[in-house]
Amino acid sequence: MPASGSPPPDSVPRPTSRDVARAAGVSQAAVSLVLSGKWRGRVGAATAERVREAADGLGYRPNLAARNLRLGRTRTALLVVPALTSEFFAGVYTGAQRVAAAHGTGLVLYPSPEGIGPARDPFDSARAALDGVLASSMAAQALTAIRGDTLPLVMLDAEPLPGARTATVNLALADGMRQIAAHLRALGHRRFAHLAADVDSWTFTSRATALAGALPGAGLATVRAPLSIAGAREAALRLLDGPGRPTAVVCDDDLMAAGVLKAARGLGLRVPDDLSVTGVDDLTLARALDPELTTVRLPAEEFGARGMTALLALLDGTEPRTDPLPVELVVRGSTGPAPA
Repeated sequence: MPASGSPPPDSVPRPTSRDVARAAGVSQAAVSLVLSGKWRGRVGAATAERVREAADGLGYRPNLAARNLRLGRTRTALLVVPALTSEFFAGVYTGAQRVAAAHGTGLVLYPSPEGIGPARDPFDSARAALDGVLASSMAAQALTAIRGDTLPLVMLDAEPLPGARTATVNLALADGMRQIAAHLRALGHRRFAHLAADVDSWTFTSRATALAGALPGAGLATVRAPLSIAGAREAALRLLDGPGRPTAVVCDDDLMAAGVLKAARGLGLRVPDDLSVTGVDDLTLARALDPELTTVRLPAEEFGARGMTALLALLDGTEPRTDPLPVELVVRGSTGPAPA
């Protein structure tokens, strides 16, 4: 119970930015600049520190609801991915959420209910409830209903987009495919197959183009298959069961590489003695396979963080980074010298 004559806690006036300005001996504009993190070059460091000390001493907290209303912001973004069960996209979400939380922004995760390809609008009046959209190119068709032409958009793993309110964040996947090709050539391989994901997406098209360019004049057979272990196994059985089979199979994904390993085992082929196999992603699965998988490691969390940072830059009217994130070839037991 409050002491006699003392106002109840709920009736104590909440400190305002005017109170902070008075305590720090500065203008309210200076308080706003400091507490929004936009003071550098406009307010001195000593003044900024004085404002922060005054705010802490008074227990001042900005009224985010009023601020957002004034700025026309909801401080909510949408992340569109093709599947919630994907380990890679779970990492993308983790990285994006970390950056969003650090900037006081909520992140709504929307996995396409149809998986890869078109998706429905996740909720009514989406444009009124969101500040911007972060989306994988593998779920690009979901954007028509969600975004219209009004919301800032950052695409992950996509070709560059025109427009001032759009940006693209990419992984250096073309370089990853070139790293695979160089590794297999150094092992003496000359007959290659590319087990390509049967998905109409810029990311897989760019991988195929980069691999073909890295293997000029080489025997490169391209076979398309579903992005799954079972689908890749069926395609690999047809590819490997016959004369003139490749000595190395480059897969667009670790799941597809697992399907190739199963097919090879079923045909009595030894990996890597008879056949080398590579993947892309470096999922946990890559280290659980026998032999462990040579693959291109993709920095999923950093990818998501970079994407969210780019979206925040668009919202602030600044230029986001456009350089691709580097990837790394991890060599394990599924690749070896070409058979004699």
